[in-house]
Amino acid sequence: MIIEMPELFSVEEASGFREDVRSYILEGNSSFVLDFGNCRFIDSTGLGVIVSSYKKCVESGGTIKLTRMNDNVRKIFELTRLTNIFEII
Repeated sequence: MIIEMPELFSVEEASGFREDVRSYILEGNSSFVLDFGNCRFIDSTGLGVIVSSYKKCVESGGTIKLTRMNDNVRKIFELTRLTNIFEII
């Protein structure tokens, strides 16, 4: 399942994202591709929600992959070493 990330993924969007992923998992979806094509910014809250969602997906036998990250967003994932956890396609 592909999830399009918002242009600014910060504390305001984080809880909605968490609830959406939780609902998708309850519906039987546990593998996701997060499409960052429109995302220009992500903050620490956004990163934390993605990591906690990843853990729930793995517990359900799935995974989260990331795609279409611009240089700024990718750099944040690299600086936090989350590129070692997430597959970037």
